Amino acid sequence: MTDQKILVTGAAGFIGFHVAHRLASAGREVVGLDIVNDYYDPTLKEARLRVLQEFPSFRFVRMDLANRDAIAPFFSESRFSHVVHLAAQAGVRYSLENPHAYVDANLQGFMNILEGCRHTQCRHLLYASSSSVYGSNTKLPFSVHDNVDHPISLYAASKKANELMAHAYSHLFSLPTTGLRFFTVYGPWGRPDMAMFIFAKAIVEGRPIKLFNHGQMSRDFTYVDDVVEAIVRLIDRPPAPGRQAPTDTPDPSRSAAPWKIYNIGNNRPEQLMDVVALLEKELGRVAAKEMLPMQPGDVPATYADVDDLMRDVGFRPSTSAEEGISKFVKWYRGYHGV
Repeated sequence: MTDQKILVTGAAGFIGFHVAHRLASAGREVVGLDIVNDYYDPTLKEARLRVLQEFPSFRFVRMDLANRDAIAPFFSESRFSHVVHLAAQAGVRYSLENPHAYVDANLQGFMNILEGCRHTQCRHLLYASSSSVYGSNTKLPFSVHDNVDHPISLYAASKKANELMAHAYSHLFSLPTTGLRFFTVYGPWGRPDMAMFIFAKAIVEGRPIKLFNHGQMSRDFTYVDDVVEAIVRLIDRPPAPGRQAPTDTPDPSRSAAPWKIYNIGNNRPEQLMDVVALLEKELGRVAAKEMLPMQPGDVPATYADVDDLMRDVGFRPSTSAEEGISKFVKWYRGYHGV
C-alpha cells in the first residue's frame, strides 16, 4: 500500500474526521480537504483538525470543492489512488431554507470530484449518499434493491443525483465508484445539528427538546465506529464490472458498470422516545419534551437492510444504542466540561 494516497473530503466534518483518523492512525497517507464553513460552529471543526494534524501521515488542505479552477489542478498534482468523498451540504430541514447551498456543494462539488478522479486514474471513489434517498418508500427495511425515485427533500434529491452521476462516470470511463447510504450516524465529535447532540445539549441546559410527529418516530441510529469500519473494509474493494443481463425489471443496485451502492446502517431501528430515555439516564436528568407535528421532508421511520454489506465485506454494524449513547455522552461531557 506504499503507492496509495487517500483523499478524504470533509475531513473537518464528523464522519470525515473519524475516517481520516482511522486511516492516518494506521499509517496510511491521507490528505484531508475541507472548506470549514459556518453551517455549524467552526470551532468544533478546527478542534477535529487539531487532532488529525498530530499524525505525520496526515496533511490538510482548505479548499472549496465547488471551485473548479482550484480542484482540477489539485487533483492533477496530487494523483490520489483513492478518494473518500464525505464533504457535502448536509441537513434535510436546512435544504428548505437555503437550497442553492445543496446545488453548489452536492452537485457542482461532486461533479468536480468525478472529473478529478476521471482525469487522474483514481482506482476507487467512495462517496456519501444518504438514507434520505428512500424518500416516501414505505417497505421496511429499506433495501438497495428498492427503487428510490421519489425523494421528499432537495437534500435527498441531491444525494440520489450523486448516485446517478457516479453511475454515468462508472459506465463511460470505467471509474469504480461506491455509494454509501448512511443511516443517522452519531457518536463522539458528532454534528451539533443532529438529534443526538441537540437533545443532549437541551437536556443539560434544562431546555425542552422538540419531538416531531409527537415522538412517534424510529431511526436506524448507527454508531460512527461501525460506519468507519465499513468504509475501511470497502476502500480496497473497488466494484468490478457486473454482468446484469437485459431485463424488464432491472435491479436498481446492480449494473454492468463498476458501480455499487451499500446501506451503512445498524439494521435495528430505535424508537425516538427510547433514545431520549437513554440520554436522560446517561446525563442523569429528565428532559422537558415539546411534542410537534411532522416536519416537511421528514419520514416516520428508517431501517437499513445491510445484507449486501455483510455478504461483500463480512461486516454488519452492530453497536447497541446503549453502548453508543454511553460513549457519546462521555465525549460530550468531556468536550463541553459538563
